[in-house]
Amino acid sequence: MNDTKIKESPLFWPAHLKGSVLWVLDETRIPEKLTYIKIKNTKEAVNVIRQMKTRAFGQFLVVFNTFLLELKNNQNFSSKVLVKKLERCAESLNKSRPTFPFSEVTAIVVGWAKTALAKNLDIKPFVEKNIQGYLMGIRMRRLERVKQIADLIKDGDRILTHCNVSGELAMAAHLCQQQNKKIHIFATETRPFLQGAKLTCWELKQVGAEVTLIADSTVGSVIADGLVDKVIVGSDRNCANGDFANKIGTYQIAVLAKEFGVPFYALTQPSNKIPKGDDIPIEIRSEKELLNYEDKVIVSGKVAGLYPAFDIVPHSLITDSIAINVN
Repeated sequence: MNDTKIKESPLFWPAHLKGSVLWVLDETRIPEKLTYIKIKNTKEAVNVIRQMKTRAFGQFLVVFNTFLLELKNNQNFSSKVLVKKLERCAESLNKSRPTFPFSEVTAIVVGWAKTALAKNLDIKPFVEKNIQGYLMGIRMRRLERVKQIADLIKDGDRILTHCNVSGELAMAAHLCQQQNKKIHIFATETRPFLQGAKLTCWELKQVGAEVTLIADSTVGSVIADGLVDKVIVGSDRNCANGDFANKIGTYQIAVLAKEFGVPFYALTQPSNKIPKGDDIPIEIRSEKELLNYEDKVIVSGKVAGLYPAFDIVPHSLITDSIAINVN
């Protein structure tokens, strides 16, 4: 596929390694400004992940590139010590967010290092080459999926999305424009971090797409009123049986879509590591993220907050998955 025809969103590939520094797009500053955070070690990478400075696909890029940083920072150590350092790096990354399947990714990288050690190969170039090749493969498959999304969308479609799918929907919307398809997208606010309002609306307007922002609580109304032809959402963790986890609020959208006969599509990364949705550990974020906004308290008095960051969508509610195999 020729990706030169696609206007690439900054959210499509939001982390770049330059020399011994990883530059990560600070998604919390969008749409006010595009700014990048400098990451030089594993501790800083874990903080960026935990603080949601980047999310979803950006966090996976941070994970891979953190290993490259470790290789650069520890290249003078023996092979055995270097493997141990990569294992400790993996442990720190795995603990950063419980719902995200970082352990599946870190196990691959540590596996490459152990293979090099067993074969008496130079670990640094061996692992670097494998990581770079792996990321190149993911990039090409994501670009192919952008085209699949554009092919799925028909002229006149009104699409509902939730949270943000790391550039793919905006890039597909741009392809639709080139194909003379007139489409309209409804984006939820996606509380409490407002990824839909701040990220999805911003990147859709960057490519000139028609987008309407709606409150999360408006979903039932717009679907019931016949304003939505398709739902397209991303996924953060996938199960062997087809269940998936995504940003909290996705489940209720899937239920409503099923009730009103609206096709529901999920962008997935097939995995057989977890059998079913009930087995996915759900991350409970700090109640402060719900009770505060931009460091200001938005409730009065002593009020408790409950913020599960994800919910589970059973496979029975999914019309189809648009899959990318990252293994």
